[in-house]
Amino acid sequence: MAVQQVFPLSCAVQHYAWGKMGSNSEVARLLASSDPQARISEDKPYAELWMGSHPRGDAKILDNRISQKTLGQWISENQDCLGSKVKDTFNGKLPFLFKVLSVETALSIQAHPDKELAEKLHLQAPQHYPDANHKPEMAIALTSFQGLCGFRPIEEIVMFLTKVPELRFLIGDNAAAQLKGSMSSDSQAAASALQSCFSHLMRSEKNVVVEQLSLLVKRISQQAAAGNNMEDICGELLLQLHQQYPGDIGCFAIYFLNLLTLKPGEAMFLEANVPHAYLKGDCVECMACSDNTVRAGLTPKFIDVPTLCEMLSYIPSKDRLFLPTRSQEDPYLSVYDPPVPDFTVMKMEVPGSNTEYKVLAVDSASILLVVQGRVTASSPTAQKPIPLQRGGVLFIGANESVSLKLTVPEDLLMFRACCLL
Repeated sequence: MAVQQVFPLSCAVQHYAWGKMGSNSEVARLLASSDPQARISEDKPYAELWMGSHPRGDAKILDNRISQKTLGQWISENQDCLGSKVKDTFNGKLPFLFKVLSVETALSIQAHPDKELAEKLHLQAPQHYPDANHKPEMAIALTSFQGLCGFRPIEEIVMFLTKVPELRFLIGDNAAAQLKGSMSSDSQAAASALQSCFSHLMRSEKNVVVEQLSLLVKRISQQAAAGNNMEDICGELLLQLHQQYPGDIGCFAIYFLNLLTLKPGEAMFLEANVPHAYLKGDCVECMACSDNTVRAGLTPKFIDVPTLCEMLSYIPSKDRLFLPTRSQEDPYLSVYDPPVPDFTVMKMEVPGSNTEYKVLAVDSASILLVVQGRVTASSPTAQKPIPLQRGGVLFIGANESVSLKLTVPEDLLMFRACCLL
């Protein structure tokens, strides 16, 4: 008889300190909704839900007819379920990790190396760079989601250098003048001036950073107390980050990086070498399987300044939203297809007036998350229908056709990660 290729998963939760607490966290709410047995501790952060086969959070299979206990085990014994191209390209492993993140305090400002640099760093310093893979990531907002992403247009940075003397002090007059001068020249000169400014900031002495930051915090606090709006220099954000990471160089990085607030369904794609940070909110995230991170601030961890300043993509750009395309054949489907082979994310919004929805069959293993609504899933290889509600997670083998019956007349919102080679 055919191997069962569609089954529900119980996914690992990570309680990192930056996560939202208890039932404020979308991760905790999804967990509580999908598993009535789950007890949410209100004094514990629920930061990430990991949907995949990563060794530090391998999903458990919720079907006692299947002998393997975890998704990683099952895939290693049923590699064809990945899809023929995926199996060959990614050596019999699932090439992505799908997540939900609930962010209360900012994650570190970081960038991820491309494949070539990752191989080099992994050889040189495996204690900091645990594997040889790149780590492109995409975040799609579930609630209003705030992040930093990529370098701002040069004129914005020049304006901050005028309005924030504490920043200008760290960068120095020469680098600041060079950046201003580069506004009228070609993009190569702008990138080089930007690199010079950012490197000056990152190489500042710790005690000088602390001193300038406390001057800036004091100035913003006094102005705000006097009723002056300090938003032209991101006053509120600066105070918030300084409270979370006192004296941290990352507080100044907000003047270099674009500040994005994503509305639900909006996305940002973080390709190799693009500096970014998640600041606050809930999102689904998909990423290639890697743990390689080069940090730049808002962190007590190791900062590899030379590698960071050398590797970053110094391309100033305002336009950082990543737009999905509407599917031609399915009116309820939007596809977020980034320019990397490792993953694609699909969003399905099905009106509650529908009684049934067919999930597009793709030549790749995929993982489906129900964010809203209630369905029963059936497929040719599943012995009986699988009930799924908010927070439910379903594994779907390559080329499996899955049909969903809506069991309540409410709109259905689902996200699905797969690999479209």
